[in-house]
Amino acid sequence: MLSKTRGDYISNRAWFTNVINGENVILRRVSALEYLQLFVGYMREKEIDVYAKAKGIYDNINYHIVDTFDGIDYIRHGDVLCSSFNQAINDIFDDFDNADEQALVEALSRYYYKHNESFDGLHIKPENIGHFESVKDWAIEYYDEGY
Repeated sequence: MLSKTRGDYISNRAWFTNVINGENVILRRVSALEYLQLFVGYMREKEIDVYAKAKGIYDNINYHIVDTFDGIDYIRHGDVLCSSFNQAINDIFDDFDNADEQALVEALSRYYYKHNESFDGLHIKPENIGHFESVKDWAIEYYDEGY
C-alpha cells in the first residue's frame, strides 16, 4: 500500500488535493470539515476519511464503501469532491458516540459566526437534532472559552 503523509504538504487542503485529486472519492466527516476550512485540523497525522465505491491504493485513507454517490450532498472543487457542510455534520452526528468533538464543535462555531451568529441554513436530520442540541451551546461559546 502507498501512503502520502500530511507532513509533506503546507496545508491539509494541499495534502487532500494531492492525494485524492481525480480519484473517485468524496471527502467526508472531519476530512471534509478540514477541506472546507471549518476545522483547523491536527498537527499529528490522521487518516483521510472518504466515501468510495471501492477500496483504493492508500493505506492512510479510510475508505467508507458505498454503492453509489446518490444521496450524498457534495461539492466539486476542481477535481476534488467534498461533502457539503451539512452532509459532513450529519455524518458525524450519525455516529455521535465516535464523534471527534473538537472538530464538530469548532466547525459548528465557525459556521455560527460566519452566518451572523445564527445556525440558519444548517440542515440537521431529525434523528440528529438531539445530538445537535447537546453541542449547540458549546459551539456558540467555543471562541469565548479561549480555544
